[in-house]
Amino acid sequence: MIKQEAFGQLCRSKYSQQRISDFENMVAFDEPLLKELADALGVTPDFVKSFKDENVIYNIQNNQDNSTNNQQYNHPNIQNDGSDKLLALLEKFIEEDRAKTQSISELSRAVLDLTNEVKKLKEGK
Repeated sequence: MIKQEAFGQLCRSKYSQQRISDFENMVAFDEPLLKELADALGVTPDFVKSFKDENVIYNIQNNQDNSTNNQQYNHPNIQNDGSDKLLALLEKFIEEDRAKTQSISELSRAVLDLTNEVKKLKEGK
């Protein structure tokens, strides 16, 4: 999970930890702020607007692909604010994606290094 301070630094305006905490307690965001926060998370404002943490939990519990746009018709619609849960889930997913991307990058570098080493060994014979 990404910390509030780290998330604030991902934003164009470099928000403080306290300001991110304030955002988590807000019920609504104006469009420019929503866009900036969504950009920092690597998603679109529409994704944030339509995000329902209940759908994610349902999909995880049922091991289903959550990439369709019709989730609200297929899953229970529990009404609650949930904005703090939303941000926490988004942060968790993004941090996990970054960790996976970092691992793939490191593995790719290792494969490239090994490839270069094999070339050098072949040229030496």
